[in-house]
Amino acid sequence: MRRFIPNDRPIERIARCVFGLALFGLGISLILQAELGAAPWDVFHTGVSDITGIPIGTVTIITGVLLLLLWIPLREQPGLGTILNAIEIGVLVDIILPILPDVELLVIRTLMLFGGVLVIAVGSGFYIGAGLGPGPRDGLMTGLARHGFSIGRARTAIELAVLAFGVALGGAIGIGTAVFAFGIGPLAHVLLPRLSMPPLAPKSTTDSNPSTISP
Repeated sequence: MRRFIPNDRPIERIARCVFGLALFGLGISLILQAELGAAPWDVFHTGVSDITGIPIGTVTIITGVLLLLLWIPLREQPGLGTILNAIEIGVLVDIILPILPDVELLVIRTLMLFGGVLVIAVGSGFYIGAGLGPGPRDGLMTGLARHGFSIGRARTAIELAVLAFGVALGGAIGIGTAVFAFGIGPLAHVLLPRLSMPPLAPKSTTDSNPSTISP
C-alpha cells in the first residue's frame, strides 16, 4: 500500500502528480492542435485514432493500459502515479483538444508547438518529481533495462518502433516530432531537479532528545 500512497507527504505528492499530468495533457493537446507533428508516441496514437475513429485521448488510455499488461512479465511494480498517468492524460486530451481554436497562422502554430513542449517538460517535472511511480511507457523501458538492455537502447528502440508504426498508420509526423525529440530531454534535465520534491530535513538531535531541552 505504501507504494501507492507513501507516508512521506502523500497529499502534496498526489497534488503535484495530478497537476503535472494535467499540464502534460495540455501540452500534448497544444502540440496536436498546432498540426506540425507530434511526439513519437502521439504519432502512434493519432495513427490509431485515424484508423479506428476512436478519440486520441481514449487511444492514449487504451495504449497505457495495454502497456501495463506488458509490465507483468517484466516484473515492474506500478505506483499511484502509474495509474493516474494511464488515465488522466488521455481524459484531459479528449477534453482540451476539441475546445482549442483552429489556427492557420504559422507563427501561432509554432508558438503552440514550442509552448506545448515546454508545458510537457514542466508537467514532467511535477509528475516525476512527485515520486509516485513511472508512467506505463517509461516503466516498459526501465523494465527492459532491468533485463539486460541499456536504458538508452531500450528507449531508442521502443520510440523508433512506435514512431514507425505511427507513420505506417498515417500518424501526425512533422517538424514537431523532431522538436519534441530533441527538446524534451534538455528541458526535463533542467526542470526536473527544480520541480522535484525536496527530501525532508532530518530532525536535529536537540529537537528529538527531550533531555537536551532547557526547562
